[in-house]
Amino acid sequence: MKNPMQFIKHENGCAPDSLKVAHTDIPTLSSGQVLVKVACFGLNRADTLQRQGKYPAPAGESDILGLEMSGEVVQVHSQQISPQAFEIGDNVFGLVAGGGYAEYVAVHSQHLMLVPKNMDMPQAAGIAECFLTAYQTLFIENDLQSNQHVLIHAGASGVGLAAIQLAKRHGCSVAITASSQVKLDLCKQLGADLVINYKQQDFAVEIPKHWQGCDLIIDFVAGDYLNRNLKLLNVDGNLIYLAMLSGRYADTLDMAMMLGKRATIKASTLRSRHDQYKTHLIKEFSHACLADFDDRKLIPNIDTQFAAKDVGNAHQRLEDNDTMGKLIGCW
Repeated sequence: MKNPMQFIKHENGCAPDSLKVAHTDIPTLSSGQVLVKVACFGLNRADTLQRQGKYPAPAGESDILGLEMSGEVVQVHSQQISPQAFEIGDNVFGLVAGGGYAEYVAVHSQHLMLVPKNMDMPQAAGIAECFLTAYQTLFIENDLQSNQHVLIHAGASGVGLAAIQLAKRHGCSVAITASSQVKLDLCKQLGADLVINYKQQDFAVEIPKHWQGCDLIIDFVAGDYLNRNLKLLNVDGNLIYLAMLSGRYADTLDMAMMLGKRATIKASTLRSRHDQYKTHLIKEFSHACLADFDDRKLIPNIDTQFAAKDVGNAHQRLEDNDTMGKLIGCW
C-alpha cells in the first residue's frame, strides 16, 4: 500500500463544480478494521451539506466526503472483532462516517456486509445509507406493526424508496408525497398505495379522504409540515424527522393537538451514532432483510451512475432536487 490514492477533494463552502480529484495517502488500519478498495460510492444530501461547511465529520473520522461504498477487501487488520471474519477478496458494502469518496477506505469490520449475489457494485453502493436509515426509522426508532398506516414525505428519495419497500414488506399501507408525476409513478411501482403531488395537492386534505389517520409519519421537510403532520396522526402515533429541507425552524408547535394525540415527535440521524449502535443496526438489518436482495424482493433504486471525476454534477442534481433514488459515483 505504498502508492497514494485518489479522492474527491472539497473545501468548506465550495460550489459543486469545485469538487476535484486529488491524491493522499492510503489509510492505515486500526484494530477491528479492514481496508476496502472502493469500486463505487453513494451520494447523500449529508455530503452536500458537508461540502457547504454545514455538517462536519464527527471527531476522529475522515474529513473526506462519503458515507457509504462498495468494493473489495484488500487488507485485514490482524485483530478483527466481527463475528463474520472478512477475507481478502471479499466483495462488501457498508457504512463509513467519512472517507467514502476515495479509492481506499478503512472500515469498521462490523459495519460491512457481503454484496448480495447477482448484484453489481453500483447497486450495492446504493443500499447501506438509505436502507439502514429506513430500517432504523421504521423498526428501531419506531415499533412498526403490520396493517399500520405510514406516510412518507420525499417518497422518491433514496430513503423514501427504501422505506416504501420495507413498510410494504411488513404488511403496512403506505402514502407518499413527491413533486412530479414521474416520481409518484416510481413510488407507486414500488408499492405505495396513495401518492400525493405536494405541488398540486395538500397532503393534510388528501390523506383524510382515504384513511382515518397515520400511525407513523416520516418527514424530511419540517417547516410548515409540522402541525399538518400532527393533524394526521392517530392517537399514540409517531412523527419522526430525518432532515429539515425547509430550514431549521418549524411551525409554532400546537401543543394542544400534540397532547390530544399523545403524539411522539422524534428526530433521528445515523452518521453521528456510536459504533455500537451502528453494529446493532447492521446486524438486525442483515438478519431481517439482506436475503431479500438476493431474490429481488428488495431492490436498490439507482437513478444515475457518475464517473468519480464528475461527482460535482451529481451534487448539483441533489441540490436541485432532481433525483429519484440514489446517485452513485464509480472509480
